[in-house]
Amino acid sequence: MRAPLIALLCATMFTSIFWQGAFPALLPDLGRSAGLADWQLGTLAGAFGFARMVADIPVGLFITHHLRRALVLSPLLLAAGVLCLAGGGPFAVLVLGRALMGVGHALSVVAGLTAILRYQSGGVLASALSAFELSAMLGILGGTVLLGLLPADLPWNVALLLICAPQALGVLMVPFVLAALPVEPPGATRPLFARPARSASAPVTALVVLAFAAGGVIATSYSTLEQFIVPLRADREFGLARTGIARLLMIVQLCDIICLLPAGMLADRRGAARVLGLMLLVFGAGEGLVAFGDFAALVAGCALFGVGMAAWTLPLSLVRRETPADHVGWRTALYRVGVDAGVFLGPFLSGFLAGGRSRLFAGVLALLLMLIGVVLLRRRP
Repeated sequence: MRAPLIALLCATMFTSIFWQGAFPALLPDLGRSAGLADWQLGTLAGAFGFARMVADIPVGLFITHHLRRALVLSPLLLAAGVLCLAGGGPFAVLVLGRALMGVGHALSVVAGLTAILRYQSGGVLASALSAFELSAMLGILGGTVLLGLLPADLPWNVALLLICAPQALGVLMVPFVLAALPVEPPGATRPLFARPARSASAPVTALVVLAFAAGGVIATSYSTLEQFIVPLRADREFGLARTGIARLLMIVQLCDIICLLPAGMLADRRGAARVLGLMLLVFGAGEGLVAFGDFAALVAGCALFGVGMAAWTLPLSLVRRETPADHVGWRTALYRVGVDAGVFLGPFLSGFLAGGRSRLFAGVLALLLMLIGVVLLRRRP
């Protein structure tokens, strides 16, 4: 894969994801403004992941022959979702906005990952995936920092629109991304939705199962902490305002950013399975501190949470190792179903398990992270 394409994919992801850094910190204000109960807050936060989960399979089928179209559609759907959400309408409209953002994000992520996995399968794959994830984390951090700089009394929907302004740059970069993609050979009319048919089915190995399990539990833990437990504990138990919540999230994002590229390079040299196993142990410890600790433990847990999140793309390195090239798009979509199911279920279940039970749910997730980590570390290289 040519370096300009990697750089353009990273730049597009950076500009398209600013809103995600701001939404968790805006969630308490949004809930008060719209008079939402905990179950509604959990549903609203989870609608993004639910839409991504539902969209992943159609997106995977679509991208088999239409990677370019996916890269064009994703920023348009994201913009439509932001406008619905920021309109501050009834609960159903807010959920629709989050769902549109989820479909747009699914197109963007699966298309970007497929381009990397399809055209960069050499010895620096984990580093390329980490660079893509780093661009996303820098964008999320940018949105969180920008929210912290805005006036605290600014209405939540106005703040959201200002933070989403960089998406316009992402739209302008789409032609450059399309020009950097390798030229596809001319052929017959391609169906909109299709699975690859050039080779036998990709084998389902033990490593693939572990990679899928790790991705799902990482995603569920991430969404549970970032979109429910951290903002609501900070608001209700420690009395932090929007800016204070944003600072806690900045700790997570900064630790993730610092560790992402070193984790990818170490995985290229020492093996993704062993590095992933170690990172899952760190993540599990951080989740336990965030869910059950006092304020000092919460801060320390956010730091470990961020370090563990540097493992976000490592399961894909394991999946790619076990997958033929022409099945990459399809298997990536299947993997994303599990990941996005976790993004949905984390805040959704936490909203229905309000109070101490939502923290027990996080504790169970922490134990699962550690269990998968131990299994990966005990595997022979």
